Amino acid sequence: MTSFPIPRLVIAAPSSGSGKTTVATGLMAAFSERGLAVSPHKAGPDYIDPGYHALATGRPGRNLDAFMCGPDLVAPLFAHGAAGCDLAVVEGVMGLYDGAAGRGELASTAQVAKLLRAPVVLVVDASSQSRSVAALVHGFASFDPQVRLGGVILNKVGSDRHEVMLREALEEAGMPVLGVLRRAPQVATPSRHLGLVPVAERHTDALASVSALAAQVRAGCDLDALMALARTAPPLECEAWSPHRPEAASPGFEAPGSEGGLAAGGAAPVIAVAGGAAFTFSYAEHTELLTAAGAEVVTFDPLRDEALPPGTAGLVIGGGFPEMYAPELSANEPLRAAVAAFAAAGGPVAAECAGLLYLGRSLDGKPMCGVLDADARMSERLTLGYREAVAVSDSALARAGTRLRGHEFHRTVIEPGAGAAPAWGFTHPERRVEGFVQQGVHASYLHTHWAAEPSVARRFTEAAAARR
Repeated sequence: MTSFPIPRLVIAAPSSGSGKTTVATGLMAAFSERGLAVSPHKAGPDYIDPGYHALATGRPGRNLDAFMCGPDLVAPLFAHGAAGCDLAVVEGVMGLYDGAAGRGELASTAQVAKLLRAPVVLVVDASSQSRSVAALVHGFASFDPQVRLGGVILNKVGSDRHEVMLREALEEAGMPVLGVLRRAPQVATPSRHLGLVPVAERHTDALASVSALAAQVRAGCDLDALMALARTAPPLECEAWSPHRPEAASPGFEAPGSEGGLAAGGAAPVIAVAGGAAFTFSYAEHTELLTAAGAEVVTFDPLRDEALPPGTAGLVIGGGFPEMYAPELSANEPLRAAVAAFAAAGGPVAAECAGLLYLGRSLDGKPMCGVLDADARMSERLTLGYREAVAVSDSALARAGTRLRGHEFHRTVIEPGAGAAPAWGFTHPERRVEGFVQQGVHASYLHTHWAAEPSVARRFTEAAAARR
């Protein structure tokens, strides 16, 4: 075991919409402006908030999801991301004690805080209460004695008199007030059907928003007291996660250099990863795992690039918002043709959610790549939740029988044709098959975190090397 003495805070709230992202991002930016190296983290599977965290700190935003990766990986993944930093800030998910449905504390902010032995700062929307805030905070502080609530930041406070009443109530309850933020709609970040608009779609405006959040937090919060609270976290005893650790792979994994694996001494296969405004969903560890497996990872933008990167031997198309850019994606006919030709030739392709839609025949009536016999369209129904899955078919990504946990998050439906085997069989919360395996293509709505099963990155890199 290694000891990591990393000052750290978990930013939580009684419920969604209380201001966690505002406070967490503002704190990250404000401490970064002080010259500190701040490690940004997000509890849960969300891809969008980490983009704002990265903008605030200049470091990759990283997720800590106890459902997808398992509780045992939370501290190691945290230690990997926070290595060498002066402070780590973890933004929570939903309400402090909300987690995977029907699974108790699993994947809750409270569980992450306990696994990290980190003090919690509760962000309270105080807009419609005064003395009752003390009862609310007392309940959250006493619900689980293993969760250490170190203080409160009051959000959406209406006036000086309102602030006095709130402070008096919390002083009576013995709870420190570490910050007070007034109503400030001018720094609100725009949202749409799946949450905040990603940074990649509004980079200049997002920079201004993050700067405004930093100024608001700097003016309203006691940064010295928050840093002192962060330093009360004891050293974290664990082994940091590493993408280079082969023992983390599945028992059936063929190590690079073995028969069927990546030949020792060979040139690194180029794996092209979709990026740009339409494909913004990716976990930082995926690229690290592919690189550790021997790949050369190159990013391309399906909105602008008319060809795949030179020498592409594998293609990863993750999540995002292709429905917002369907006309532009469709108009890039040269790239659509290149993707279709690559897949038709048996090239390994891993596609998640947005990638699945892009590989289909059409999206909201706009022609896509036509790799899959399927048409997709927007719907009114939100599909959201954790899933337990087992690979149904052998593919470039996973052997049949490989088990992974993931999540679905989309407002589209897909009408499949025939000719492809399913990718996953869901075992919880409902039993059904989903996705496509066709030649070298593995495409599905399921978002997964490869740190939970590093063999998928190695297997995919081996398939790319064989293709090369």
